[in-house]
Amino acid sequence: MAELNILYNSIVAGKLEPAVEVTKVAIDEGVAPQLIINDYMIKAMEEVGQRFQDGKAFVPELLMAGRAMKGALELLKPLLKGDQSATIGKVLIGTVKGDLHDIGKNLVASMLEGCGFDVVNLGVDIPAEKFILAIKEEKPNILCMSALLTTTMTYMQEVIEALEQEGIRNQVKVMVGGAPVNEKFARQIGADGYSTNANSAVTKAKELIGL
Repeated sequence: MAELNILYNSIVAGKLEPAVEVTKVAIDEGVAPQLIINDYMIKAMEEVGQRFQDGKAFVPELLMAGRAMKGALELLKPLLKGDQSATIGKVLIGTVKGDLHDIGKNLVASMLEGCGFDVVNLGVDIPAEKFILAIKEEKPNILCMSALLTTTMTYMQEVIEALEQEGIRNQVKVMVGGAPVNEKFARQIGADGYSTNANSAVTKAKELIGL
């Protein structure tokens, strides 16, 4: 089991190749996917998130760690198929219509995935109807919307209103984030939660689904 410490260290250091190699070995040795994810991958992402919060790691490190974690997770995903208990909840995430920024959104998606959520990433420039369609198809616990421009952040309210019109607002928790967004704005538009960074997004998401 000593090699799995290499997995932890590789993710923290943002090294994709060793993370993937060690995961392959662990799978061949019959190590339970859940153990690999919970005891090593999630803990590694939490460590990186903490360093980020403490100002000891920055966005590039977070992205590299997310990439390493994702590479290892891809190998484990086929082994988790049909195991609903393998994820703690499902999150649908996207950058709203008119906005093409995705670094922050992808960071949040990586952190959520690294911490046990099943994440469906819709991408950027997503109109309300696409969010609604995806909610009906994917049935997520949480919808995360991101915006980096003051001109596009108001579109988040349109999405929430569209959810109400469709009668599905009470089926999903709504989280918002992005540089111009703040707690007051989130409350004004009727969102359930708001986060300033990827690490607090995970904390908030867990809180929203009662973990």
